[in-house]
Amino acid sequence: MADTLIRNLAIPLGQILVVLGVVSLVVTYLTLLERKILGFMQLRLAPRRVGPHGILQPIADAVKLLIKEDIVPDKADRLLFTLAPILTIIPAFTALAVIPFSGGGTIDLFGYSIHPWIADVNVGVVFLLAISSLGVYGIMLGGWSSNSKYSMLGSLRSAAQMVSYEVPFGFSIIGVMMLSGTASMVGIVEAQRAAHVWYFVPQFLGLFLFFVSGVAETNRLPFDLPEAESELVAGFHTEYSGMKFALFFLAEYTSMIIIASIATTLFLGGWMRPFPNVEALGWLNLGLDWISPVLPGVFWFATKTFLVLFVYLWLRGTFPRYRYDQLMRLGWFWMIPLSIANVVATGLAVILAR
Repeated sequence: MADTLIRNLAIPLGQILVVLGVVSLVVTYLTLLERKILGFMQLRLAPRRVGPHGILQPIADAVKLLIKEDIVPDKADRLLFTLAPILTIIPAFTALAVIPFSGGGTIDLFGYSIHPWIADVNVGVVFLLAISSLGVYGIMLGGWSSNSKYSMLGSLRSAAQMVSYEVPFGFSIIGVMMLSGTASMVGIVEAQRAAHVWYFVPQFLGLFLFFVSGVAETNRLPFDLPEAESELVAGFHTEYSGMKFALFFLAEYTSMIIIASIATTLFLGGWMRPFPNVEALGWLNLGLDWISPVLPGVFWFATKTFLVLFVYLWLRGTFPRYRYDQLMRLGWFWMIPLSIANVVATGLAVILAR
């Protein structure tokens, strides 16, 4: 009985707490990294006053948000106004459950073997598509319940943007599932090992469509029209402050990490090092496999995810914001037809290769 409780309750609960703690810490310092990179690209000083080189700035920002007065507008719907940020953060955290952070072994702790992922389900990709679509409901509720024209316009923009880019987002993944023959996140990484190629090579167009759609779904520049400071003040979260605003902020950056993790898993070989089937390149694991077979996978997964996140930050410092009609035209005239063409071409290639 005790053994069953440990395997089915204590270990998954511990995995969830570790993942949420690590991701929250990464989000905290991702904000500092973003400000540093943008400061470097725009030839100005980034945060430097709180701690050595500003390293404690994220802690100061978090404390400020926690102790800041929580203001609710007089005519706002208080229940939905409070519920909206919670509805946004829950899907973002839930999506982490099926992300394989490493592979090649297990962590042995007190006689129990622990996998470096919370769950490996055979419909992992479908689960991610479903759960990632729910966050927009929190944004819509937040905009509507605020009783503000700026918030309402921001939420409407977010809904239209989600509808326009959800289709190419889903189609861009289908090509990977056709090549791997599975919807399991772990299975897709293993399929890339068996095929001796990362799927960004045969699915370069799919990776491009997936990433552009992911940037649009997370409301990041150049597709941050639901916030658009110069037009809508701050869009759907104009009336939010304190902890509720922090939850929207946490959800946005967690969603960025989710998109980067999915791109790493589906297109960049997941936890595998470059050329994983070539034994002579084992030195690329930097000797970490001598400590634990899981550590090299964690290192390579984190490295690839960071590179994808860097592209996110680079886009913000490089591209101007699209106009709304340009955003819609890109989605319906280019992204959707290209994603359908990618699925058809991949299907033909799979049939001809058999």
